[in-house]
Amino acid sequence: MGQYNTLNSETNRNRFFYGWWIVMIGVVLLTINSLAVFRGIGVLVIVLKKELGWNRTQVTIGTFLSRAEGAALGPIEGYLIDKIGARKMVLIGMSIMGVGFLMFSRIQNVWQFYAVYIVITLGAGMGGWLAVASLINNWFIRKKSIAMAIAMSGIYIAGFLLTPYGKAMYIDFRLTLLVIGLIVLVVTFPSVFIIRNKPELMGLLPDGNRGCRNKKTLSDNPNTLPDLAMGTNPIDFTVSQALKLPVFWILTLAHVCSTISIATMGVHLTPRITDLLVSLGRSEESALTLATNVEFVYSAFALPAIFISGSLGDRFSKQKMLVFFLILQSISTLILALGNTLSMAFVFAVVYGIAFGGRVPLMSAIRGDYFGRKNFASITGWSMLPNGILTAIVPVTIAWWYDNYHTYTLPFLVLAMINFVGAIVMIFANPPQYHLNANKPNIKKNIETNEIN
Repeated sequence: MGQYNTLNSETNRNRFFYGWWIVMIGVVLLTINSLAVFRGIGVLVIVLKKELGWNRTQVTIGTFLSRAEGAALGPIEGYLIDKIGARKMVLIGMSIMGVGFLMFSRIQNVWQFYAVYIVITLGAGMGGWLAVASLINNWFIRKKSIAMAIAMSGIYIAGFLLTPYGKAMYIDFRLTLLVIGLIVLVVTFPSVFIIRNKPELMGLLPDGNRGCRNKKTLSDNPNTLPDLAMGTNPIDFTVSQALKLPVFWILTLAHVCSTISIATMGVHLTPRITDLLVSLGRSEESALTLATNVEFVYSAFALPAIFISGSLGDRFSKQKMLVFFLILQSISTLILALGNTLSMAFVFAVVYGIAFGGRVPLMSAIRGDYFGRKNFASITGWSMLPNGILTAIVPVTIAWWYDNYHTYTLPFLVLAMINFVGAIVMIFANPPQYHLNANKPNIKKNIETNEIN
């Protein structure tokens, strides 16, 4: 029998690894999730004002309530993903999300909007990003960054669909919402049919390895143990152990500093560009189309950035790369705050696309590297608690500022500073030392815990 991480035949080496099917499902789920919930909210700000007369604060309160809900439920969602599996959570969550959009198409007042948006984001939280990230973390170790990058490219593929989505919403938002709900429901069931929670359930190992499954051979062969400790089969931290590590809170703070800006852009980028173009003489409909084109450009640069970042992240320091991308994100936000021409909006799109695309796979993959596979969703869910609270408060605060002062300049300058703080904090996010230098008994225990009976 070969070592744990060796292939036992040329046939197995050439066989297509099932984990890549999981990655493709992740692309589909995150494309729908991003377009309908994350990337689409900026379009809703413009459309709901036109159709129902609501101001930006009223619309953004919906995102506040949904993100506050997400913050409260993040640890619970993570726990459920780890305990009952991402497959069931995708089925439940995406079904709830689809029904939520069907209800959304029938709303008549702002309170109904708040209620259905909470339902939609509850479903998106249960069956969206965290479930997909957990699946990728289970199926990949050595190729984790590139697998995360491919799956999360759905976030940017959604940007290519934003212009037709915005036009459809502007023409008939109720019909568009109804169609989105039906698409979510239709896509959910074949996706769940393909998903498997872990490679071990199919007699496989992460990254497509097929190795020795004999516990005695593993335990009695000390030469395999250092390799396992260094990343081919990382030590799994419990939630309580992770929460006691300074690096957990350092990563959480750096993530929050980045996500505050991203959450705000999700709500206010399209309105910001639309306002700029209206002030330059465009009609609102034309301005909205151009604003979504700006988002198209940032997606066009984010997509190659996410693949390059994912590929390099499997070979170089994810920590140092994240520092670079967070600094770049800060620069892009500064450009958006001070730029008052369409050309500067496109410069922002290029820089922001590279920054956002580069950081996304690394921020998820580094947690898997540091804390392991078994409790990934639960640990990440706890980091979503402060993240969700602040990303709920900031966009609605900025909406209130705009409704009262009719400018985004000062809020975006503050966001640029916060992004830069996140880059500084990331410098100190070093790996847990006893994760890298774990003693052999702990490694053996971890191997036996993850062994297939």
